[in-house]
Amino acid sequence: MDFKSFHPPARTLMGPGPSDVNPRILEAMSRPTIGHLDPAFVGMMDEMKGLLQYAFQTANELTLSVSAPGSAGMETCFVNLLEPGDTAIVCQNGVFGGRMKENVERCGAKAVMVEDAWGQPVDPEKVEQALKANPEAKILAFVHAETSTGAASDVATLTRLGHEHGCLVIVDAVTSLGGIPLRVDDWSVDAIYSGSQKCLSCTPGLSPVSFSARAVETIRNRKTKVRSWFLDLNLVMSYWGGGTKRAYHHTAPINALYGLHEALVLLHEEGLEGAWARHNAMHLALRAGLESMGLRFLVPEASRLPQLNSVFVPEGIDEAAVRETLLRRYSLEIGAGLGALAGKVWRIGLMGYGASPRNVLFCLSAIEGVLAEMGVKAAHGGAIPAAQSVLRDQGYA
Repeated sequence: MDFKSFHPPARTLMGPGPSDVNPRILEAMSRPTIGHLDPAFVGMMDEMKGLLQYAFQTANELTLSVSAPGSAGMETCFVNLLEPGDTAIVCQNGVFGGRMKENVERCGAKAVMVEDAWGQPVDPEKVEQALKANPEAKILAFVHAETSTGAASDVATLTRLGHEHGCLVIVDAVTSLGGIPLRVDDWSVDAIYSGSQKCLSCTPGLSPVSFSARAVETIRNRKTKVRSWFLDLNLVMSYWGGGTKRAYHHTAPINALYGLHEALVLLHEEGLEGAWARHNAMHLALRAGLESMGLRFLVPEASRLPQLNSVFVPEGIDEAAVRETLLRRYSLEIGAGLGALAGKVWRIGLMGYGASPRNVLFCLSAIEGVLAEMGVKAAHGGAIPAAQSVLRDQGYA
């Protein structure tokens, strides 16, 4: 068999992630590889720590990038803070709350579930009831931006409730970091994890995390060993510490970290508030175009993520055929529904570099054309004018 170099097709990525990668990030990743303990690389790590603190809006000393995807960031939080016999209250309003439950149980702890309908935010009243009913609970865990539905939950309120009942609070910010307001210190989050491939527009494979001083104290005073050697922060801390004297823990993904560093530089250049505003403006334009086609959103407007838009598939339409046509004809990727929403919704991402007027108008034009061919009467050519009107109002046209 004659093997040749792989050359992927050029796609426009508007699904639930990964997102389009800024060319500056791809260029950064192509730079010369150096040693992971090289003084120049250590200096970059120090810069990245400061950039991550800015992105998370925290002064937490233990802020770093786990050398693995967001799922490993999730596991890092749970395996370091939970011990066998502990109780954790886990909120589930989509797929990723269920993964939190899996992590709790694999730590030998008990998961008390607080469940809300998919597409709804976590209900603080239900959480408070669970906290009162389980006073022994050590952890409260929930997803800030549920990628499977596009729903945002109230971090500040939920964290306050957790602390009032003596819990450490773990937050999934995989899809929220860089896309919507996230203020770790102001909201007193104890442990938080994200991913490089969503609103940071980097390539997949890295997971920014941050831990409060209270969480670090818990980690250092464990009675049992962390169940993962690779993710044991008692060991990792010595590699991501300050200064030039760092203990070897693992060989870091050097070029991938170049990319994340550049992504964070881009975020800093734009400014967090600017990035949040841009994501929201692109969502408003996309919403106008989608609604002009008669498409309805899954998530109520008050708790809707701008960067992940779940819309119901029109009745009688083969949703998979639409996605296949978009990919084949336009090289445009949008996402399918997961779990209970499979076959019922499309998930359209507007993340990071991909949250742009070009992508909004391209996506709307392509979807409208395909739906018109399939007989959707509302797809009559009004999507682009509707979106352009919003873009003008938002100062993007």
